[in-house]
Amino acid sequence: MHTAQDILERIFGYRAFRSDQADIIAALLEGRDVLALMPTGGGKSLCYQIPSLVREGTGIVVSPLIALMQDQVEALRQLGIRAAFLNSTLEPEAQRGVEEALVSGALDLLYVAPERLLTERMLETLERVKIALFAIDEAHCVSQWGHDFRPEYRRLSTLAERFHAVPRIALTATADARTRKEIITELRLANAAEFVASFDRPNIRYAITDAGEGMSGRERLWRFIDERHPRDAGIVYCLSRKMTEDVAAWLSARGREALPYHAGLSRETRQHNQARFLREDGLVIVATIAFGMGIDKPDVRFVAHLSLPKSIEAYYQETGRAGRDGEPADAWMAYRIQDAVRLRQFIRDSEASDEQKRIEAAKLDALIGLCELTTCRRHALLAYFGEDGPERCGNCDNCLAPPETAERTEDARKALSAVYRTGQRFGAGYVVNVLRGKADTRIARNGHDRLATFGIGADRSQSEWRHLLRQLIARGHLMVDDERHGALRLTEKCRPLLRGEAAFHIRLPGKEKARAGRRHGAGAMAVQLGEGERALFDALKALRMRLAGEQGVPAYVICHDRSLYDLVTQRPQTREALHDIAGFGEAKIARYGEAFLEVLNRFAPQGEAEAP
Repeated sequence: MHTAQDILERIFGYRAFRSDQADIIAALLEGRDVLALMPTGGGKSLCYQIPSLVREGTGIVVSPLIALMQDQVEALRQLGIRAAFLNSTLEPEAQRGVEEALVSGALDLLYVAPERLLTERMLETLERVKIALFAIDEAHCVSQWGHDFRPEYRRLSTLAERFHAVPRIALTATADARTRKEIITELRLANAAEFVASFDRPNIRYAITDAGEGMSGRERLWRFIDERHPRDAGIVYCLSRKMTEDVAAWLSARGREALPYHAGLSRETRQHNQARFLREDGLVIVATIAFGMGIDKPDVRFVAHLSLPKSIEAYYQETGRAGRDGEPADAWMAYRIQDAVRLRQFIRDSEASDEQKRIEAAKLDALIGLCELTTCRRHALLAYFGEDGPERCGNCDNCLAPPETAERTEDARKALSAVYRTGQRFGAGYVVNVLRGKADTRIARNGHDRLATFGIGADRSQSEWRHLLRQLIARGHLMVDDERHGALRLTEKCRPLLRGEAAFHIRLPGKEKARAGRRHGAGAMAVQLGEGERALFDALKALRMRLAGEQGVPAYVICHDRSLYDLVTQRPQTREALHDIAGFGEAKIARYGEAFLEVLNRFAPQGEAEAP
């Protein structure tokens, strides 16, 4: 561990380990297997990178994220670490060069896609190599019940058989108890040391708004971006490919440059749009879930959803791409009941087993419950992953502006009764007209103007009844039958409510609140600086952008915004003093130290000595 601490300071430029990093590294150095659950941005990479440098041999990192490999490898090379990747993007000659470097012992770390790793040729090559450890990143991909199941991950159990003396670490940011158990079983980690760090991301503000009331989801999104993040980088998730392109064009037309990303675009277009997002400041990517897992960009200031994800795990992972640098960020979602209906239909129509359909439906119900929640969203999110958090976090919409609620048990029974008595053959609009006593031709023709429920809800407005029906659907008391043109049908879940054994409380529609704290383009840290300091921050940022352009890498590979902020506030004047700046190790100081010191000296107060 003395060597590990030295590497942390000398190479990576950090003074202390965070969370469970030290214990995880110690376990791997002892030759033990490890299962590590750490939130996005929690420092998972160091947990296998440092042991790979301490132990003899090459660390083999299994990752499904081809888009991420190149940036991770380039970031390691910036630190003077001998790293490479093997995946389908390399030409055959380049692949041979990497394999030769591996066999000759010239690599500290090798990133490889699971499909490539599991070829017999690659496995035989690895048997000729001294391996420091295997790191299996995104280990939740092994779970067939998860949101990102990849069949090839289940075959990674072969590592335990063929390399039984090599320690393995499985890492993920999203895994409930069922998924953790599956990872242990499928990857043969029964004797592994298990570390579960807190899932809490206190820097992220969670907010969910009902897009079914008043202002459209797009207009709400625009107001959110314009007020909170007028020049910040962000990701907007949509359910369909067409929607991503429409929303990207719509945002661009309103003056906010946005790029689409989905699997239907050509590979060249996807790579171009992703590269621009990584390398330029303030761009917005509008994407399906095809985008994001390979994103290591630390300064994404917001993640917005215009469509429901499929589960809390998916929501947590996608929102976790915001604020990886630990600075304030937003996770915002416009929730529409139509999305819940559509996702439930996907589940019903899928070819999955009945058991898997039940699990997927339960995961969707849990997410809808999070949307309809009237108490602290962070508390519920942590509870889902088995973590006991504070009752109020003070940094979600429900804590900052508690919603109004009302008991509507009797109204809920009236609505359910109207659905039943009209034969469960009609949509919400028809049912509302029956409840309000609107005697139109269709209702009269069906004889529904003679029902006991006709006009029983005349004291409520049309929008009130529609809001109530949406919440009955959202909570699973009603379902929408798409095969019968959107007809409402009762479910088993409504029986206790109809029998008087359960109450029904609704979240009243209201104006969005908790929007205080406009942040501007320089980011949250720059806002904390004085006018002169902001000028220095901008000059350092321009230098970083120039250096990144010369190297052909994203700006954050040179250094994070936090490093720039520390440079501004600490004002180091010598190369030695640069060692006190987070993220500045020996290699970066040797490569870029003079350039940063030159900018710092230009902004030094009059009379202050320049760096020798």
